[in-house]
Parts: sequence; C-alpha cells; structure tokens
Amino acid sequence: MGRATVQEQLQWEVTPELYRTIRALWVHHSKAEDARDLAGLLSTLSPDCVYELVPTGHRWEGHEGARDFYLTFLGAFPDVTFHMSDIVVGPQGVIEVTEMRGTHRGPWLGLPPTGRPVRLPVVIHFPWDPQHGKFAGERIYFDRVTVAEQLGVPPSELRRVP
Repeated sequence: MGRATVQEQLQWEVTPELYRTIRALWVHHSKAEDARDLAGLLSTLSPDCVYELVPTGHRWEGHEGARDFYLTFLGAFPDVTFHMSDIVVGPQGVIEVTEMRGTHRGPWLGLPPTGRPVRLPVVIHFPWDPQHGKFAGERIYFDRVTVAEQLGVPPSELRRVP
C-alpha cells in the first residue's frame, strides 16, 4: 500500500472507536517493547511496515526488517528505556515525544560499541495503516550531532545512507 498524502490523511474520520483501537495497539506495542517481546511488537505492525531513522536514512522493511531493526537496536542498547513527555493519538497514528536513555553496548549503524551512556530526545511517528488496522512502522527523528557527541565519534560517522 502506498503512503497516503497529508491531504488524504486529513480526510480520515476521527471516531471514538478508532481512537481507542489505535491507543490500545500503541499500549500493546509499548509493553511488548519494554518486555523485549519481538512477537508482540510484530503483531502490532502491518506486513509491509517500514522502520526509518529519518536523520540518517536507514530503513528496514517488512516484518523481517522490523525484527532486524529491533534485534540490532536492542543489542546495541540492551538497557534502553524511554521517558515520554508528550503523545498525540489520532486517525493518522501516534506521535510520541520521549527521551531515550541507554548504554551503547553493541554495534549500531556501523559503529562499534563505545560503552558510553546516551540520553537523547526522540520523536517517533507510528503511522496508522487503515487497510491492515495496524501501524505501518515507525519514523524516528533525533539529532545526529547529539548522538555523535554522546558516543564520542565525529558526526560524519552517523552520516546519511545514500
């Protein structure tokens, strides 16, 4: 399924039932992530989901890609926690504003583990896929320079994927 335009998304009807469905699925997704339950995470995602680190251009597609994203991310930051400050739920999905906290203990985005702590403001968009009634993945936004500084690497080490 192609991604709907913003104009199309604005036409999506807001109903109490849809709001409750999206909110409940996001809660299930969050609890599965906290429990490191990959099957539970994947159950919240459409088959053609896309995970994207917007600042670097890294992408993972489909359930296999989402699994690879989580295995790599959770392997790199095994103690990761998220401390949410804001959330918006609507028919277009969920936007979460959070602070990611963790220790870089495994390879990530081509970087060897540094053992350094990371505290990073992150904005995550969970786009809604109305065709499947699940999330179409995650679009993750963060400041590359902040990550590089905290990991003690030059910002060019977190360069965009061509």
